[in-house]
Amino acid sequence: MKVALGQFAVTSDWRVNQKQCLDYIAQAKAGGADLLVLPEGILANDINNPEILPQTAQPLDGPFMEGLRKAAEGIVVIGCVNVPDGEGKFFNTLVVLREGQIALQYRKIHLYDAFTMQESKRTVAGSEPPPVFDVADMKVGVMTCYDIRFPEIARYLALAGAEIIVVPAAWVRGPAKERHWEIMATARAIENTCYVVAVGECGQRNIGASMVIDPLGVVTLGLGEEPSLGFTTLDPARIAHARRVLPVLQNRRFTAPQLATDASLLTNIKG
Repeated sequence: MKVALGQFAVTSDWRVNQKQCLDYIAQAKAGGADLLVLPEGILANDINNPEILPQTAQPLDGPFMEGLRKAAEGIVVIGCVNVPDGEGKFFNTLVVLREGQIALQYRKIHLYDAFTMQESKRTVAGSEPPPVFDVADMKVGVMTCYDIRFPEIARYLALAGAEIIVVPAAWVRGPAKERHWEIMATARAIENTCYVVAVGECGQRNIGASMVIDPLGVVTLGLGEEPSLGFTTLDPARIAHARRVLPVLQNRRFTAPQLATDASLLTNIKG
């Protein structure tokens, strides 16, 4: 599978961001990519105005997604947009576009209430685990940004058949944060013998640093902090080799993780 990674700095104007996405879709198609991965929060953002996120949220049949949907012929496109919940908040929604249609969607389940951020103030958490689907005869699973800090979701995807885990993100700068991003993307790849395709938004606040990690932890593509479109090829033979020499999915002793829907099932860790 040939994959394109398109990172850019999201502006406060959805029309500008849509044009950037359309440009990347056209370039990815021209470059022969089967899959284009865009960052998290591609509709609109302004680091000086947090309220822009609920204010600019659009339904999936709104003009932003309609423009991208129509362009996504002959290529699969993955990115994340804010979709109104009808009560003043929004769902952080990962969308899979295929043959001009919205084929799948995933509402982010782990909200970034950490460090100095509180995503749950404006965002409603999803209640369904992410899907696994086919692209160019390979199995793709998805997660969104903060999800990568939770190994259960990656293992869930791997056991559901994923050979590739795609991670759109808007990874915030901070002490050691860039290292966290690379370490966790690499860990999720190695511990599940999957490719990880992690694409970050860049700009004033976020790091960019999009990358592809192969099933044995080798970085096969790395972008910097500036807007960029990169290409690489994912090889099923590399996955087969990794799972033969490192059969962690076969050797595991724990059952498959499941999404807890009842808060009382979660253990509170204090201290």
